[in-house]
Amino acid sequence: MDPRAIANPEKKNTLASNLISFRSRIEMPFSRERTFQNLLASNFEIGEYESCTFVGCTFSGLNFQGSSFENCTFKNCDLSNAKVSGVSFQTVRFEACKILGVHFNAANPFLLEFNFQGCQLDYCNFFHLKLKKSIFQKSRLLETDFSQADLSGSNFSGSELSGTVFDQTNLEKADFREAVNYRIDPERNKIKGARFDLEGLPGLLGKWGIRVG
Repeated sequence: MDPRAIANPEKKNTLASNLISFRSRIEMPFSRERTFQNLLASNFEIGEYESCTFVGCTFSGLNFQGSSFENCTFKNCDLSNAKVSGVSFQTVRFEACKILGVHFNAANPFLLEFNFQGCQLDYCNFFHLKLKKSIFQKSRLLETDFSQADLSGSNFSGSELSGTVFDQTNLEKADFREAVNYRIDPERNKIKGARFDLEGLPGLLGKWGIRVG
């Protein structure tokens, strides 16, 4: 008997696995330019969302794994303690959202880009992420972790940063004007070209015990 006629079980299993994966991608729901209002976590469908808007939705504790968001906007939504492992956020905007304790460092890092406006981001984790030119404007970020992140060119203007961790973080050309209660060690972070108010100097000089005014 020709040995080529004998089926290779290993190859067969690989083909079957690829077929299942392909079918899963085909069957994943896709939404484009839709508006979702007042959704609950139990009503959310894992899928791909492009140019969609979520308004007044309660997604606290929801596991978003398997979903992707591109050019989407969340307004007045609660995403506290949501699970975002492997989730893709490409040019996503959050307005007046409550987002407590979310580990964004577990999200898909490819083309990751955020715009937070007037949000609560307490206890979130952005460890080691590349977030160049991201926006955290007029938001509250209590004890949020930006250790080893690349935040060059990012905007923190008007934000509350009590307890926020910047350690070995790239903050070059970042904007901290009108931001309050931050503590940044110039010896442990890159701050060349960053912009600060005179009132913010204590946040840079605190480790040396220098008082301004």
